[in-house]
Amino acid sequence: MPSTPARIPVEERLILALDVPSFGEAKALVERLGDSVRFYKIGLELATTPDYFALLDWLLTGGKRVFCDLKLYDIPATVAAAVRQISRSGASFLTVHGEPSVMRAAAESKGDALKVLAVTVLTSLGREDLARAGITMDVEALALMRAAQAAECGCDGVIASGLEAARLRRQLGPGPLIVTPGIRGGAAGLDDQKRVVTAEAALKAGADYLVVGRPIRAAADPVAAARSFQREIAAALELE
Repeated sequence: MPSTPARIPVEERLILALDVPSFGEAKALVERLGDSVRFYKIGLELATTPDYFALLDWLLTGGKRVFCDLKLYDIPATVAAAVRQISRSGASFLTVHGEPSVMRAAAESKGDALKVLAVTVLTSLGREDLARAGITMDVEALALMRAAQAAECGCDGVIASGLEAARLRRQLGPGPLIVTPGIRGGAAGLDDQKRVVTAEAALKAGADYLVVGRPIRAAADPVAAARSFQREIAAALELE
């Protein structure tokens, strides 16, 4: 059941991507950040270690929210079984790829607490990448099509660049969540991202949650960087 964006606590709109190689490094970063971050994404890098669910449990025990960014993509029965497992973990969000049979299987298996988010187009992909994969649509058109399919399949929202957020919000209406990765500060580099925006631009375009990774993890002072993003979010929402 989709959330109402206005009810999202402002401090939880920032999601920190824990893209580090070990439980120990993840734990050290979380402890350092303290109350400056309340929501964490754990993805494929940590999923290849034996500590994924130990970290998930540790975060939940510490009062944090967890986003399982696993981008599930398999036959529907396998996806459904995996989603049922994740739904028992206490995680808030789970990603699946934007293929209709996958999205439908996930939505039908998620239970009441877990929210399934469909990946529209990765923010590391541009028009030329789609062309090499044989996709003739432009990035925005593909994102819009997959978002419409996600809503039809019963997903709770989508993962999408802030560059598409405004059109997606108009298309989807106020209910479905838009979670936007590729968030950068004004002077930050792109790293391996191609379609990035600032926190302010993404929120004003209609995004509900913002995923930030290296601009916080790699900062000389990660706490100061996280608090800077929190201030930018609050100011954009006129809640500061």
